[in-house]
Amino acid sequence: MKRLFDLVFVLFSLCIFFIPLLLVAVFVRLTSPGPVLYWSDRVGKHNKIFKMPKFRTMRVDTPAVATHLLADPVRFLTPPGSFLRKSSLDELPQLWSIFTGDMSVVGPRPALFNQEDLISLRTQQGVDAIPPGLTGWAQVNGRDELPIPDKVKLDVEYLHRKSFFFDLQIVLMTLVKVLRRDGIKH
Repeated sequence: MKRLFDLVFVLFSLCIFFIPLLLVAVFVRLTSPGPVLYWSDRVGKHNKIFKMPKFRTMRVDTPAVATHLLADPVRFLTPPGSFLRKSSLDELPQLWSIFTGDMSVVGPRPALFNQEDLISLRTQQGVDAIPPGLTGWAQVNGRDELPIPDKVKLDVEYLHRKSFFFDLQIVLMTLVKVLRRDGIKH
């Protein structure tokens, strides 16, 4: 049922966001040098590395680390970068990862390949057994503001509570958070 929901969600989202996807792609291309998409190495189900696309919001010379680890992340943002992040439009290309099965609509956000502390804690708690998501329980309960141990606790809670209706609740909560731009630092 979850996979069917993921595929229906992708098709529905493409119907709604096809024009915005094109407009954002053109906007990114015209405002900064480099590719439109940034393909990030992320940790998927069972800690398998996969390539996750996002609209590029950072300059091409930005180190490949989590944004919160950069000394001055704002300095690395492209002209539309802050807007794309705050509006979550940079996340739209991840529909591709949901379509291919590397991600699900709801699950723990995929860790960067080098976030060893997060990967280790999730593996110890069995969270690595579920596919990462476009949104998740930790996302709607703090997003960038949460320390890693708190994120993992929420990921474990999701692991134990996961169901179709809980996923729907998280999707609806995500829509509210995105519209209000809650929990976004950069």
